[in-house]
Amino acid sequence: MPFNIPILLTWLRISLIPLLIAVYYLPESWLQLVGRDLAATLIFVVAAATDWLDGYLARRWHQTSAFGAFLDPVADKLMVAATLIVLVQLGRLDAILAAIIIGREITISALREWMARIGAHRSVAVSMIGKVKTTAQMIAIPMLLYYGPLLGVSVFEVGTWLIYIAAVLTLWSMGYYMRMAWPHLIEEDRRR
Repeated sequence: MPFNIPILLTWLRISLIPLLIAVYYLPESWLQLVGRDLAATLIFVVAAATDWLDGYLARRWHQTSAFGAFLDPVADKLMVAATLIVLVQLGRLDAILAAIIIGREITISALREWMARIGAHRSVAVSMIGKVKTTAQMIAIPMLLYYGPLLGVSVFEVGTWLIYIAAVLTLWSMGYYMRMAWPHLIEEDRRR
């Protein structure tokens, strides 16, 4: 297993998951200065920043590796799934939206693994719609965590609209990936 700064940042992102969850279980007196919601928001934002930074550094320093390529999306999915579950528990997100987003991530990950196994991984490469979905989701989640108003704007309402947009884009991108993979699935089935 290679060890470098980009992989260290990915491990940092994974280690932030239990910290984000713990914020809502710690005594409130421990978080008097910032409060639970702001603490969780900051943790998520730091995690999201490490996602961008580890990829940037890996490419810039030519430290890409098969292990890093595996670990990075796993860290992203774990962070998003854990945070969505926290938001459902807090009553800030409908379970159906969390199920759509998490279910899509599991489905597409399995599809990508299978497509790589048959040598057709380029058919399910990341698309622009997937990037837009991720952007909407990564902006919405900290807003839902923060919950309160910011500069007179209801951050929670904006986050709610964005997470609904992300859920629609989630279904759309899943349909797109399935459509791209479908000919390979049919061909593989014929071979058997």
